[in-house]
Amino acid sequence: MSIIKLHDLYFKPFINKDQISTITKHLAQRVKADLPKDEVPIFVGILNGCFLFAADFIREFKGNCEVSFVKLASYQGTSSTEKIKHLVGINEDLTGRTVIILEDIIDTGRTLQEIYNIFRDKNVKQLKVATLFFKPDVFRKELPIDYIGKSIEDKFIVGYGLDYDGLGRNYPAIYQLTPTPKMKNIVLFGPPGAGKGTQATFLKEMYNLVHISTGDVFRFNIKNQTELGLLAKKYMDEGNLVPDEVTINMLKAEVDKNADANGFIFDGFPRTESQAKALDEFLAEKGEQINGMVALEVPEDLLVSRLLERGKTSGRPDDMDEIKIRNRFNEYNTKTAILQDYFETQEKYYGINGVGSIADITQRIARVFDTL
Repeated sequence: MSIIKLHDLYFKPFINKDQISTITKHLAQRVKADLPKDEVPIFVGILNGCFLFAADFIREFKGNCEVSFVKLASYQGTSSTEKIKHLVGINEDLTGRTVIILEDIIDTGRTLQEIYNIFRDKNVKQLKVATLFFKPDVFRKELPIDYIGKSIEDKFIVGYGLDYDGLGRNYPAIYQLTPTPKMKNIVLFGPPGAGKGTQATFLKEMYNLVHISTGDVFRFNIKNQTELGLLAKKYMDEGNLVPDEVTINMLKAEVDKNADANGFIFDGFPRTESQAKALDEFLAEKGEQINGMVALEVPEDLLVSRLLERGKTSGRPDDMDEIKIRNRFNEYNTKTAILQDYFETQEKYYGINGVGSIADITQRIARVFDTL
């Protein structure tokens, strides 16, 4: 889960879909347990917000029931208003029936008061209320709420049926209002020999960003025998890949050390989709996000020639053997293709022509940076 933008506001992950599913299941079980064995209740959902919750709740109820809906309008933008309008009423004969109201969220209680007014003259057997979320800090009514899924603080939320001026209902998780992200965070990618390190040096100076190279982070932790460094070295000495969790924790530590930075250039990380998701989630917790993946694109044959030439002076064995160089490209292309799809889905992938002078390539990247 990463930060989302709806209209002019940003929202960070708050409650994931698995947690929502668990809350909904427990609510349905509690309601079922409280009803007489042969009771057939009628569930009344309050539209529009509860439609996802009502559907999932009813599936979890595991018993005979009827379903209806009433639609009320009580929100404009991000705050409740004093006016509540009847838009759709109940047409069923509810005389002697057990009615259970399904609400997505109860905050001030004004909507709940209107619900009680609706059913005042319906001669129901009993009226109960089940709400997915409840904001106790702002509840202002002396009204009973029989079933509460989760009490939350008084911050505006969207997702899972809840909206901000019409948007956000379709998200399967809940997101909470957060300040506009302040950092500019870039994932810089490029095949071996593309000049990624050179460009990172220029860009971090131009935009006052912190450059985090996975290789440098590993070397620092191993050299200084940090807890993570010793753990990584243990895996490496045994000939095993360092687990994602260790790598991610190293990167998190680097970010935390530079909490006041204008942003970060992530170089060599993420390398897998699971790492990309972990990075998104970590930044989202801080109210930040990856603004874009910038990938330097250079023809492979040109890079092979460039690396072989570099190998004459660098002394690096993997720059002297064309087969080893081609293998490095295969690994890069496999991983980058997956990450390209991941970031393209978020509309955050930017392919940059990596052929030309260093200054020309820097300007091409800068033009993308300036739009983020």
